[in-house]
Amino acid sequence: MTEKEHFTALCNLTTKVLGLEKGALSKKSRKRPLQVARAITAYIGRLEKDIHRKTIADVLDRDRTLIYHYENRHQHYYATCLVYRNTFNKIYTAYEDLDKSKKVFKDGDFLKSYLLQNGVVESLKVQQLLEVKSGDAVCIIKLSYFDFSPQFSNVKKAMSKENYDYSLNVLNLKSV
Repeated sequence: MTEKEHFTALCNLTTKVLGLEKGALSKKSRKRPLQVARAITAYIGRLEKDIHRKTIADVLDRDRTLIYHYENRHQHYYATCLVYRNTFNKIYTAYEDLDKSKKVFKDGDFLKSYLLQNGVVESLKVQQLLEVKSGDAVCIIKLSYFDFSPQFSNVKKAMSKENYDYSLNVLNLKSV
């Protein structure tokens, strides 16, 4: 999953746990339950998945500097605000339960083998690299510009089929 997909899934989990309508976190409302939910979701995204602040800000339709504020104020809010603390505990528990149910790979070679057996095909003409991470395992899939999109989709299908926790990162040959 990309960072944006991870964070969107976390936002959907938050709205489900709190009984809010889907997409409520990105609305312009300043009602306290929504503000608390946004702050907690942003903090968990940064803490657990190290999602970039700009990605979080884009999904929440907020300014990136607000994400810094959420991070800096978390400890104070958790210590002094009962509503924040109870909401954080509820969302974080649901997140951990969901995260524990996902599988991960321990070895990069096994990860690559799994992907190749499930429809992913590497290109002979290497123009782009796709880094796939799952748990401690990391593998690189070599792709051409022409087959990048179909193979990107194949990786996502293969990893989602068995409920694996994963992240994808596109690498340029020049940066490697």
